[in-house]
Amino acid sequence: MHWLGIRQVSAVRRLRDGTRRWQTSGVTGSSDILGVAREQVLERGVGLAKQQALAALLLPDCHLPELLQLAHEVRLRHCGPQVEVEGIVSLKTGGCVEDCHFCSQSGLFPSPVRAALLDVDSLVRAAVETRATGASEFCIVAAVRGPDARLMAQVEAGIRAIREAVDIDIACSLGMLTSQQVAALRDLGVHRYNHNLETARSYFPQVVTTHTWEERHETLRMVWAAGMQVCCGGILGMGETLEQRAEFAVELAELDPDEVPLNFLNPRPGTPFGDLPVLRPEDALRAIAVFRLTLPRTVLRFAGGREITLGDLARDGMLGGINALIVGNYLTTLGRPAAEDLEMLQDLRMPISALRSTI
Repeated sequence: MHWLGIRQVSAVRRLRDGTRRWQTSGVTGSSDILGVAREQVLERGVGLAKQQALAALLLPDCHLPELLQLAHEVRLRHCGPQVEVEGIVSLKTGGCVEDCHFCSQSGLFPSPVRAALLDVDSLVRAAVETRATGASEFCIVAAVRGPDARLMAQVEAGIRAIREAVDIDIACSLGMLTSQQVAALRDLGVHRYNHNLETARSYFPQVVTTHTWEERHETLRMVWAAGMQVCCGGILGMGETLEQRAEFAVELAELDPDEVPLNFLNPRPGTPFGDLPVLRPEDALRAIAVFRLTLPRTVLRFAGGREITLGDLARDGMLGGINALIVGNYLTTLGRPAAEDLEMLQDLRMPISALRSTI
């Protein structure tokens, strides 16, 4: 059966049912979508359809506290109170041949990022330091179209060394994979693979031209078929419309990923998106809540750009549907110190999830 067989049929049925209820309910006002979402998502666990998600994204700021509160209730009911903490490290930085317009690691743009390859000892130290923060997952990331034989050998050596040094779940994000590479990562015990679709399918050609949405999707299909968890999200604030933001949320719901990392554009000098404005914090919080209401059972992770976009309002995001976060620095930008994030979780009385058994 095709990868999306069972999952897609279920998702399409939910989407059609939700759309039908939306079309026949006659909802038009701001408060109506909140009532519909409470009954549909909170009570029955059925995510928002595209037009419903758009209606929620169009809510005025005065309804934002109600929207965030509803998303928080949905998270607690359908995901539980625990928060998953992850650290990431860049195994290969810079020199990428792709033209992702948001990324300073592209070798095609005059961005101030130098190419570098991390050695195995440094990778292990990063994993040990990540575990010491209380994180349960460590993600190895490489700025490549897809890993060559040398990089795969480096990843394999790194994973084996990490396993000997520290007890932590290992995820990878290495670009587009072959079926043989998927199998190799699975056999090494990689439990989750990240490959973001980045934005709505309709907007993707405005973000990347050197490969297609379909090519990314194929890697996700193989990862799912191999039994690894699928991690797939994207970046908000890249010039997409609210309609495309709603489209993206629903496309992710149809994919049914285990995790969705939500990034917010941190405009990088020298990139085509370097002059775009930072997303308004109210719009970022509204999007967080809508993604939670569209994906009620998914791990929704705070990722890059939250510091510049939200600042201290990150707490509102945690109380608006988020149930995972990356601690420490990102690939080419600074994050909040891990101690500050852990203190925030303690203040919010959000327990950190324990390690899971690997596949």
